[in-house]
Amino acid sequence: MSGQKKAAKGKIETMMEAVLAGDRRALAKAISLAEASGPQGAAVMKALRGRLGQALVLGVTGPPGAGKSTLVSAMTKALRARGRKVGIVAVDPSSPISGGAILGDRIRMSDLGEDDGVFIRSLASGGETGGLSPATARVVDVMDGAGWEVVIVETVGAGQAEVDVAEVAEIKLVVSAPGLGDDIQSIKAGILEIADILVINKADQPFAERTYQELRAMVALRDDKAARRPVLKTTATTGDGIEALIDAIEARAGPRDPDEAARRRKARGHRLLAQEAARQARKAILEKAPAEIESILSAVEEGEIDLSLAARQMLKGSFGKDE
Repeated sequence: MSGQKKAAKGKIETMMEAVLAGDRRALAKAISLAEASGPQGAAVMKALRGRLGQALVLGVTGPPGAGKSTLVSAMTKALRARGRKVGIVAVDPSSPISGGAILGDRIRMSDLGEDDGVFIRSLASGGETGGLSPATARVVDVMDGAGWEVVIVETVGAGQAEVDVAEVAEIKLVVSAPGLGDDIQSIKAGILEIADILVINKADQPFAERTYQELRAMVALRDDKAARRPVLKTTATTGDGIEALIDAIEARAGPRDPDEAARRRKARGHRLLAQEAARQARKAILEKAPAEIESILSAVEEGEIDLSLAARQMLKGSFGKDE
């Protein structure tokens, strides 16, 4: 190993010692490295190996306008009152100019910034349609390995396509609100299926009871009576219903099972690897278009092979390799 590589390794080790000692600046740096991936990001994740699977990871998703950020803030305060350290991963829309997070969620949670037991990280969605950033899973793992007891992942708010949160969260909260028109219809065919707990936020507004009854009826049609998912009402701005929600989350979580956590991480890893491979394949096809891809496309255009066979041929090839 060269002297330069030894120095880089030493810096990572020193940084990770600071992370595990509770240094917030070191944690922010470690998250940035993990988010960017690359050799240093891999070193961060290697340093945390064996420490993962301890955090309770909560996913908060639902249609825009349901008050997810305000609800996350209220939940965090309730969890802090119970002595829990809380990490928040807020996935914001990407700026069309810089590509960075717009930071709307960070602004709405600014009142949590003075609490040393809360760490908030905003991520840009990167245009992903599933409501999460591609780096979300790595950021969650860093917070988990660094000793944050509860990690809350709040998605962009993209509607029924927001199912990616199921890949990273142990317990998924689907948040709706009265007066959003067809919001019940919008969640029925998509993200309802991933919900462990359904929340009607802004329950002090008109039509809250009707929305509550509609969701209870939908759950009754889908779930066995013995394992029926709870439907709860909250008003995050006043704190009404928040304690009952935290109680429901803790009841749902039950005792920590390291083996189950490891199984979920492995299954998640398979899916994330498949997603990343698909992303890189798409980039290779659309941006680089090596000669072998052009040859395969020509065969498709000539009717010699169909798209399914063409895709299989590309997967067997070496297209998209760095030169």
